[in-house]
Amino acid sequence: MTGHVDAHFHVWDLSVRAQPWITGPELAPIDRTFETGDLEPQARAKGITAAVLVQTITVPEETPEFLELAREHDLIAGVVGWTDLTAPDVADRLARLLAGPGGGYLKAIRHQVQGEPDPRWLCRPDVRRGLAAVAAAGLAYDLVVVPSQLPAAAETAAALPQLRFVLDHLGKPPIASGRLEPWAADLRELARHGNVSAKLSGLLTEASWDSWVLADLRPYTDVALDAFGPDRLMAGSDWPLCLLAASYAETVDAGRELIAGLSPGERAAVLGGTARRVYRLA
Repeated sequence: MTGHVDAHFHVWDLSVRAQPWITGPELAPIDRTFETGDLEPQARAKGITAAVLVQTITVPEETPEFLELAREHDLIAGVVGWTDLTAPDVADRLARLLAGPGGGYLKAIRHQVQGEPDPRWLCRPDVRRGLAAVAAAGLAYDLVVVPSQLPAAAETAAALPQLRFVLDHLGKPPIASGRLEPWAADLRELARHGNVSAKLSGLLTEASWDSWVLADLRPYTDVALDAFGPDRLMAGSDWPLCLLAASYAETVDAGRELIAGLSPGERAAVLGGTARRVYRLA
């Protein structure tokens, strides 16, 4: 497969269901329907030939819809879906998704851990049982956490070495404040576990939306590159959330500029190779 991979994008159709997290005037620019067809020409213009569609809200209906979209759009190479990890029949639920229409596109599961008030939610026995079922199904698991939840993520990665974890958005570092610690130390601890990869994604919206410059992001991406290495990092746009801070093209260009100092092989890993290997994209 040639071309780059956008390892993280979203869609939602407000005529199908509301997105209750889109509230307040600051999110007004994304308070509308976004479809894969809106992204396709922009992605191809930047040399991106494959993308990973990621769950948005925790309802069971969304994942089958996303798998159907993957059947309809060549751009979508994989889906990160949702199921209730704490359900007693989680293994059966995963099996039904994989056996259903478009099930071959299901590559990972994600839960909005960032919204869980318990910083150690990932360490709960019922959650760990669900994560073990994800691994047994041959799927990866996307971690969407805030910095205070990184220690629990590291403990969980150690407890489940058979599961491929993917950290979304580098764990949402406090870029707007300019602080590195304790985020950097906790990220390095998570990266000690070889079954964890991470996404260079969602960083512009952790910076100051209307005044960010590349120098604001570089200390955080440098920590990630040192901790994970290019072979465990993948680039993602987080479209359409990135539109709050930049256009799609500007977002992609910023990500590429941040890794411009790497060797050609290392850049190829971040821009596609890691995502293809970790998500087992066709």
